[in-house]
Amino acid sequence: MGGSSYADAGVDIDAADVAVERIRATVAGTARPELLGGIGGFGGLFSLDTGGQTSPALVASTDGVGTKLLVARATGRYATIGIDLVAMCVDDVVCSGAEPLFLLDYIATGRVSPARIAEVVAGVAEGCRQAGCALLGGETAEHPDAMAPDDLDLAGFAVGLVDRAEMLGPDRVSTGDALVGLRSPGLRSNGYSLARHVLLRRAALDLDGPAWPGAPYSLADELLLPSRIYSPAVRRVLRERPGAVHAAAHITGGGIPGNLPRALPEHCGAEVFPARWEVPRIFQEIRRLGEVANAEMARVFNLGIGMVLVVDADRADDVTAVLAGAGEHAVIMGNVIPREEGERVRWR
Repeated sequence: MGGSSYADAGVDIDAADVAVERIRATVAGTARPELLGGIGGFGGLFSLDTGGQTSPALVASTDGVGTKLLVARATGRYATIGIDLVAMCVDDVVCSGAEPLFLLDYIATGRVSPARIAEVVAGVAEGCRQAGCALLGGETAEHPDAMAPDDLDLAGFAVGLVDRAEMLGPDRVSTGDALVGLRSPGLRSNGYSLARHVLLRRAALDLDGPAWPGAPYSLADELLLPSRIYSPAVRRVLRERPGAVHAAAHITGGGIPGNLPRALPEHCGAEVFPARWEVPRIFQEIRRLGEVANAEMARVFNLGIGMVLVVDADRADDVTAVLAGAGEHAVIMGNVIPREEGERVRWR
């Protein structure tokens, strides 16, 4: 019997090297002027130019894409989950008013497939291009025995920069402020455990079948719809309408009730008028097929609103106009009110 090797133990270094070479050009396509060097070093280098800011602050966020990955694995379609990863990270960063500068990703898998890794990273790179940030580096880790060969998990973190004098946050919010919601066409990357439970287990729908009766595309197409990346549009509003936006809430796990209060001071609540926007059909199907209570739907899913900006009420129409110019469909969905007993978000 010959000597043992890393390959015998389940780790293919050669495949990992091939994967790195396949993604090198993809990563280079996300470069910003501040980027120093390319991938392959022990750490990514980024020249920090504070641009004359009087009190610059770094803002960081980390996230993953959750069990949406199980839909990708079931269909063999990994092209867009990288966009989801970028959205989850940079749209957290922009809630402080920061410009996302760079992102690093981490891929863990039971067995390295260069083609699959390249497909995932291509999506991350596309997300970075949409967000205007650099894909500074990342890591692909092969974990035989700990993960099945086809298992894959994806996580990352983003770093942004903001002048403290321009930071958004609850301390700038007052009663009477307006709530501007940015529309989301689908689930983004949250609530997939409940969505899969209802649609794929309880209702036993086929991923290759229509998303709902008469739908022009498949359930897989709907569930793999990439998350919108809101940070460029939000940053455009901050540049073109300085002072109009007071705070922002990224609507992820927990829905509007769980995330909007994070953008409000303790003495404030919010009233929200859901009739002002159309809830995407997929949420209606999950509610119907799973007999899910309205309150449960609201605290699990975004229900069609992926980001909420808390803005000066007198400038709300102006803000929605700038957002429309940036390609975002926005709606004035409510306002800030004095805090009352009970839920901080009241649905009207």
